[in-house]
Amino acid sequence: MNKHIQIWRAAGPMACMLSAAMLMLPLSALAEAPLSFAKSVQPILDANCLQCHKPGGIGYERSGLDMRSYAGIMKGTKYGKVILPGESYNSVLVQLIEHRANPTISMPFHKQSLTPAEIATITRWIDEGAKP
Repeated sequence: MNKHIQIWRAAGPMACMLSAAMLMLPLSALAEAPLSFAKSVQPILDANCLQCHKPGGIGYERSGLDMRSYAGIMKGTKYGKVILPGESYNSVLVQLIEHRANPTISMPFHKQSLTPAEIATITRWIDEGAKP
């Protein structure tokens, strides 16, 4: 007899019921929980962007982008929004941190680039809808 069949027979009906119940779970129940701005994104911005993008900082003075809060980043710059919820590829912030924009305005400016994990976190948060 096949080894796997022997294991299932030994486990009994309870194992079969549990397996069947797991198969009926929606895929969303198995997915990761959505990222939060405060816990996942703000710490990255604080460490890499806030030095310039707050009142008195050169990034704030030039663009008007205030990265101290969710409201500030969602408001965007004096030129327009930097976050398009659900559209990370088209969001200006992602274009800048992935260095897909003009190299003279790649971010963080005159600092080490964000790590791939930090970029992935910001991208995922935006794709999930950029919720607080």
